[in-house]
Amino acid sequence: MDATLEVVKRSGRGKNEARRLRTSGRIPAVVYGTVEDGERPVGVPVAVDPKEVLQILRSESGANTLITLKLDGSESRVMVKEYQLDPVTHQLLHADFYRLAMDRAIIVTVPIAVKGEPKGVKQQGGMLDFVTREVQVQCLPTDIPEHIDIDVTELMLHQAVRVRDLPESLKWKPLNDPDTMLVHVVLPKAEEAPAAAEGEAAAAAAAPAAPAEPEVIKKGKVEKEGEEAPKK
Repeated sequence: MDATLEVVKRSGRGKNEARRLRTSGRIPAVVYGTVEDGERPVGVPVAVDPKEVLQILRSESGANTLITLKLDGSESRVMVKEYQLDPVTHQLLHADFYRLAMDRAIIVTVPIAVKGEPKGVKQQGGMLDFVTREVQVQCLPTDIPEHIDIDVTELMLHQAVRVRDLPESLKWKPLNDPDTMLVHVVLPKAEEAPAAAEGEAAAAAAAPAAPAEPEVIKKGKVEKEGEEAPKK
C-alpha cells in the first residue's frame, strides 16, 4: 500500500509547543534522512495530522507502508520509524519518519498469515499453535510484502512449519534463524495432562524399589580442579 502525507515545518520545541500543536489538530513529528556511514542524520522537525498517520498505521501494511511525504513543495518516500501513543487514550502523540533510498535494501518486520486447516486438527483432534507471528525480512522498499502466507493444510499432529519452510522469493529474504518455529499442531492441554499422569504412574509401578541410602551432608570448602587438598 502507498499513502500520501503532507507535513509542515515547525520551529518551536518543548511541551508548550506540543500542546499548542495538539490544540490545533496536529502533533509534533521528525523526518530523518537516510543513514550514512552508520550515523543517523539530524532530523527535520515537522507537524502532521495524527488522524492521517493513524489511518496509515491501521492499514494492512501498517508501519511498512510506503509514504509519499510532501514538505515545502518537495516530495520524498518515507516510512514510519517510531511512534508514541498515549497509554490511556491511545491517541497518537509523536511520530518519526525516515527517508528511503529506493535502491537500497532495508530490514522490516512482516506478519505471518496462516492458510487452510491442518489435517492434524480435523482428523486427529489436535489444535494449531501459533508460535511466531512475525519475521524479519530484507528487501527493497518497493518489495515489502504485506504478509507472508504459509499453507498448513497438510500438517499432522506434532508437525511444524519453521522459517526454513517459508516459500522462496526473489524479492525478499528472511533473517530469522531457519529453525525458528512458526506454527505446529499439538494436542489440547486438557488431553496432554491425563496422558502424562498415566505414563508417570505406570513407570512408577513398573520400577523396582530402590534401597534407601543414607543422606550425605557435605561441609567445608569446595575444592577447585587442580588444587591440592589441605594437609591435616
